[in-house]
Amino acid sequence: MEKIILVHVTGGDRCGLTAELTNVLAEFDVDILDIGQVVIHNFLTLGILIRLQSDSRPVLKELLFKAHELGVSIKLHPLDENNYCSWVDAADRPRHIITLLARSLSSEQIAAITKVVSESGLNIDTIHRLSGRVPLDCNGYECSRACVEFSVRGTPTDITDIRLKFLDISAELGADIAFQEDNVFRRNRRLVCFDMDSTLIQAEVIDELAKEAGVGDEVAAITEAAMRGELDFKQSLRKRLALLEGLDESVLSKVADRLPLTEGAEKLISTLKNLGYTIAILSGGFTYFGNILREKLGIDYVYANELEIIDGKLTGKPLGEIVDAEIKAELLQKIAAEESISLQQVIAVGDGANDLPMLNLAGLGIAYHAKPKVKEGARQAISTLGLDSILYLIGLSDRDLEQSE
Repeated sequence: MEKIILVHVTGGDRCGLTAELTNVLAEFDVDILDIGQVVIHNFLTLGILIRLQSDSRPVLKELLFKAHELGVSIKLHPLDENNYCSWVDAADRPRHIITLLARSLSSEQIAAITKVVSESGLNIDTIHRLSGRVPLDCNGYECSRACVEFSVRGTPTDITDIRLKFLDISAELGADIAFQEDNVFRRNRRLVCFDMDSTLIQAEVIDELAKEAGVGDEVAAITEAAMRGELDFKQSLRKRLALLEGLDESVLSKVADRLPLTEGAEKLISTLKNLGYTIAILSGGFTYFGNILREKLGIDYVYANELEIIDGKLTGKPLGEIVDAEIKAELLQKIAAEESISLQQVIAVGDGANDLPMLNLAGLGIAYHAKPKVKEGARQAISTLGLDSILYLIGLSDRDLEQSE
């Protein structure tokens, strides 16, 4: 008579343990229907789902003896056919990935996330850590970030509600939580489109230029209103540029020299370039600064606004069409088409309201250190870690990154 049994093994891990246990099964020509193993701090949990076609007593006796010999615990869980068939049928249920990003992990974060998962009718299949092991005496950059990935299965009751709950948890517990459909595109992104100001660099260039022109407060107020989505971007840009009329061209270089890159920007882009990604800047800022980043970071495309300069002075007017929210979205589609890349394979990253169209057009849109309105409008948000944490969202672990360098 056919029997289906889940063999559950726990105990101290050591080299060869799984080989010795499965060798017992091999001697009896046992069918393995599923197998999974995880080791946490040298403690093994191994599950083997087996099918026995004849008398099960000899193989189970030998398996129990081998487990005793190896010093591990073993439990046998018989499954009926209906139970097994239900499990097989559940394989077709939708799967999502939840990624927790934080400076350090806490039980409160895990409890809050798993509560939302349960209340949403989802079930956790696996949990694993993407960030590296942290020594107790570690004080560097690698010690100030943590990432855990949950693979969950089921049909969400309300995806919008899940995202809003995760946003609330993020704000309360100092963590970022991404919720993505687990599909082939998630592991095969090919194009990343970045906003520039306050995304790739930790400044708004036009505000820095305004400080040099002595109109910093006036321009900053207009910038802030535009970022909140309270002003039309084209109108706000023209108003701000008009205040810069007469500024000497040499100031551009001076400002460029003091613009800091965002935490993790260089690591993120160098890693993506090594992996064959195409990188673009789609910015409401200025091409002068975008081209400097192109040379420094190896950017493939730069689209931004051109400053009109006559006789070495800014005229306070832009040249050509202004790159606003709609133009950014059009450019993203244009680059994807030129590179023969599906929109589902595109990552877009920005911080302002004028980034939302491109964020929601891309397969993975990320609001980076953005205002609440932008976070709510985007599907994903990062406010806790640096730009290189985006690598976790595409499923790369610290170990993967070490091997790609």
